[in-house]
Amino acid sequence: MSALFPVLAIAAVVALVVVRQFTAQRIGDDKRWWVLPGILLIFSARNDGALDPHQEAVSALILGAGLVVGLVTGAGWGWTAGLWREPDGSVWSRGTRATVLVWVGGLALRAGLAGAGVLRGIHQGAAALLMSLAAMLLARSGVLTWRARSMRARYVGPADGMLLQPAQPAQPAWKGHV
Repeated sequence: MSALFPVLAIAAVVALVVVRQFTAQRIGDDKRWWVLPGILLIFSARNDGALDPHQEAVSALILGAGLVVGLVTGAGWGWTAGLWREPDGSVWSRGTRATVLVWVGGLALRAGLAGAGVLRGIHQGAAALLMSLAAMLLARSGVLTWRARSMRARYVGPADGMLLQPAQPAQPAWKGHV
């Protein structure tokens, strides 16, 4: 397989993710939120270059650290994204300023890992980066899906065209001013 294809795939996925991060997205009831990250993970695992054959132990350590960075960055991304409910009951998401900070921190950590690998003379291909990206997308999708489901569970759906009503009694007005 050409070495150009994984690089183009990574660039396309990152571009798509960055553009979609700051545009409002509806979070549906889709139970297949893990499919795209799973496909990326399988694709990257089938590619050569995730581990340096000359230094497998250290490159495996760097790969594992990259996966952890991806998971933490994705979870942070999911937790910092703004969620809101529209009057029709749909849940929407958009990245916030805190999301940018999470991204910058994740990129810095990932660059640090790559730099440490280069200093040790370890050569990892695009597959390692693609695995980290897949882990990040998996964690982000999981956190957003969980947050959206918990928002939906707190509300009763619209009935007869009426607006959504809280499923539990409303908080007394005086408690909001404490």
